[in-house]
Amino acid sequence: MGSNALFEDASSILVGGVNSPVRAFKSVGGHPVFIKSGQGPYVSTEDDTQLIDYIGAFGPHILGHGRPEIKEALHQAIELGLSFGAPTQLETALAYEVQKAFPSIDKIRFVNSGTEACMGALRVARGFTKRDIVLKFNGCYHGHADSLLVAAGSGNLTFGQLDSAGVPESFVTHTAVIDYNDIEALTEFFITYGHQTAAVIIEPVVGNMGVVVPQQEFLTTLRHLCTTFGSVLIFDEVMTGFRVAFGGAQSLYGITPDLTCLGKIIGGGLPCGAFGGRQDIMDCLSPLGPVYQAGTLSGNPLVMSAGLAMLKLLSDPSVYTHLEKSSEALEVGVKSLSDETGIPIQVNRVGSMFSMFFTGTPVTDLPSAKTSDTARFARFHSSLLKSGVMIPPSQFEAWFISHAHSKQDITTTLDALSKFLKRELS
Repeated sequence: MGSNALFEDASSILVGGVNSPVRAFKSVGGHPVFIKSGQGPYVSTEDDTQLIDYIGAFGPHILGHGRPEIKEALHQAIELGLSFGAPTQLETALAYEVQKAFPSIDKIRFVNSGTEACMGALRVARGFTKRDIVLKFNGCYHGHADSLLVAAGSGNLTFGQLDSAGVPESFVTHTAVIDYNDIEALTEFFITYGHQTAAVIIEPVVGNMGVVVPQQEFLTTLRHLCTTFGSVLIFDEVMTGFRVAFGGAQSLYGITPDLTCLGKIIGGGLPCGAFGGRQDIMDCLSPLGPVYQAGTLSGNPLVMSAGLAMLKLLSDPSVYTHLEKSSEALEVGVKSLSDETGIPIQVNRVGSMFSMFFTGTPVTDLPSAKTSDTARFARFHSSLLKSGVMIPPSQFEAWFISHAHSKQDITTTLDALSKFLKRELS
């Protein structure tokens, strides 16, 4: 069965035919591609085609698909058992490896997803501060927890603007939203609500409205305000952790958060998340403190084994040197083609996270991201698939370059873009 037939079959039993909404191709049209296997920078589809993959499971496959060292670690772990619901030495070992890369983490707790990590971090921040209000930023996504499914309204600051059905209004009355990179609104918020604010949660490099780069002054001001008002600063590095740098975005920008949320890469491609930070905050968690959080599969030995293998490979600095060269080549190539054809494209990149927006407006926040020509992006997405290149099926999702992508893969991708842009001009 090919992808179209498989999607029709899936739609009869899976909601929308998928288990995560963006996979359904709603924003780009057509039917989703069903994947059979992956190796290196490529995936093979159920239609017997091979595609250059810039999704990488939305981030974790920083080394490409099917790394033998990770598979071998999994094989060895499987022989010992799949899950115990009891402590293993692997959890402690991975915790120490994470701490080496993130010195801001005194204590850590493993969970099963980025959503869980953000939920846990917010709960412990509220328990520690004994405050209720949480500030997030318009366009940043921190998982599908009820209190985080809010969007900004027409003003710079809004409370409780629901972004999903099924969430009681009372669940979001303590969640405030302002635009990313808006220092004036940030300062105004803290002047008004700082002493009531438990935490600020932020993607230090945004990946969930496409890649949006933080202004250094914005992050520095945020750190200062949180310190001044006693609010917990939470960096959601579920995407950026070990991706934009070995020590995440906090090492790139020199900002120390109070808590950090991790995921994606630390499980080696398996379901995993973690949150950690200052010991005085983390010790509020049960069984030491009054803030409850639990999970039967947290610290699963297969996940921990894969994560240990992954972080060992990433500890080699040459991995990031290679990633930077490949990512820069893609960035420079796209900008050159935009200049050559006159079709406006904004390129945002930090490390191996990359986005191109079909707009002439610099993209610094969600309102500017929304100036993108999404109809053109949909045509672009379809065109690239036909040329053997798979990118995320949304203008507002980040691309992920892997260590396995070769110069030829980048060239093939740029050739496919060139053909598309020339057709757009004709």
